[in-house]
Amino acid sequence: MTPRRLLKIALRVGLALFAVIFVYLSVVFVQVVLAARRDDARPSDAIIVLGAAQYDGRASKVLAARLDHAIDLYRKKIAPVIVVTGGKQPGDRFTEAGTAANYLHDHGVQDRAILRETTGRSSWESLASAARFLKTRNLTHVVLVSDPYHSARIEDIAHEVGLHAVTSPTRTSPIKGAGQWRRYFTETIRVAAGRLFGYGRLDRHRGVEKLVPGLATLCPPLRRRRCARSGPRLGATYSGVV
Repeated sequence: MTPRRLLKIALRVGLALFAVIFVYLSVVFVQVVLAARRDDARPSDAIIVLGAAQYDGRASKVLAARLDHAIDLYRKKIAPVIVVTGGKQPGDRFTEAGTAANYLHDHGVQDRAILRETTGRSSWESLASAARFLKTRNLTHVVLVSDPYHSARIEDIAHEVGLHAVTSPTRTSPIKGAGQWRRYFTETIRVAAGRLFGYGRLDRHRGVEKLVPGLATLCPPLRRRRCARSGPRLGATYSGVV
């Protein structure tokens, strides 16, 4: 076979592969956007709030928006329990979950209705940890609360860790406009990869973010300074997805 013939075959294979990847990512992108617009809240065993940044015990605007929505669902009797999630970075005095629990308490949610997951540093870790202690209580039907762009991925992860989950995203998040659309694109990559390789496997190999930006489940290093500027640096934690 001549080199020219080999080159033509290689080009055809490359174009076919590109077309398959493009179609797959396009389908996933549409699914991510549709999931963001959907609110499937229904009577369940628990509401799980995905963590976001806290500043020395004070909830960021992103975290507060998620918690406000969870409080609204709780008051509508969607579930009798709210699970708050998220750990802390070395040097922090407060976990995201602890900050969230204090916020809920200050807004009238009784302590007995709050469960804390305080070790997770990513969405997968938080949901996997929450699933373990919820299952011991026979609580497996949950409503997931986060930002809209996050819905498709956290629902997939919840199913992967054995929960029967639906999503109910907050509509008051400060992440709007171009910032929200950037997250739709990065979530598309994360969801596409998670469905191919498994979210747990990707979470255990976070070094892949160096090769494919957008797969990281933590705040990317290049954006840390922007994240820090949104609030006080003291005690800030960047675990979870913001």
